[in-house]
Amino acid sequence: MKIDVVFSGGGVKSFAFIGALRSMKTNNLEIERVAGTSAGAIVAGLLAANYSLTELEETINNLNLHDFLDPPALSKLFPLSKWFYLYYKMGMYKGDLLEEWIYNRLAEKKVYTFRDIKPGYLKVVISDLSLGKLVVIPDDLERVYGITPDHFVIARAIRMSAGYPYFFMPKEILGKTAKKSIIVDGGLLSNYPLWIFNKPNERNLRPVLGVKLSGDLKNTDPKKIKNAMDMTQAMFTTMKQAHDVRYVSTSHQKNTIFIPIKHVDTTNFKIEDNVKKSLIELGEKNTNEFLTSWP
Repeated sequence: MKIDVVFSGGGVKSFAFIGALRSMKTNNLEIERVAGTSAGAIVAGLLAANYSLTELEETINNLNLHDFLDPPALSKLFPLSKWFYLYYKMGMYKGDLLEEWIYNRLAEKKVYTFRDIKPGYLKVVISDLSLGKLVVIPDDLERVYGITPDHFVIARAIRMSAGYPYFFMPKEILGKTAKKSIIVDGGLLSNYPLWIFNKPNERNLRPVLGVKLSGDLKNTDPKKIKNAMDMTQAMFTTMKQAHDVRYVSTSHQKNTIFIPIKHVDTTNFKIEDNVKKSLIELGEKNTNEFLTSWP
């Protein structure tokens, strides 16, 4: 059966997506269109570039997340300067190495801009802080920024969507005016955009299946807040959770694979191989259980 798939955000927890994709393949589900937020946008982008499951697993297994941590050179010499960058640049890491990695992986499939994939087959969610709105790339590029979607680099869109606040420095988009928009993680406004393929008064061509890296929306663990950074992360998590509760109705939950992941920090880029393996296994297990009674 052909399906469309939406991937939530989740940072390093997204290794569980590999297990979910294994299960989908085992259950003879063929993925057509894809969409995602943050880490989910990375997986969606690779799938849209026609990475097979085998290629995707090999790519992910060879991935060293620590390589993506690229603080400004000055902060390496003077560690306290990281607070300067956190205040004035709004992030500890530039995120350039992450964008370069995504660009190179897509280039291996000769995919660079949205012109290189089927129209409508990839949708990436970002949060525009300057305009105060959620933006879907490539759908909203022309309307919001006056940018031709065919010329927009996919790796840039994905990096924008994965711009976890205060961890990676925000990216910018120059729109219809001389002012630049500050862009951060799409999860700030929609961490799980299951709605993204819906059109008013139209039925979907295929079933839309979502993969969400959390447990049931109504059951959340209390946050431990001891300092300002803990509070910032808790605020971000709360905003994401509130949006999900608002938009993921009971009917949508029937098309959602929940993968509850505990004790794994979203931004732990030093995650160990045994944890990666357990995340993949958990994703496969939960997806197998879900698909026994779906659709």
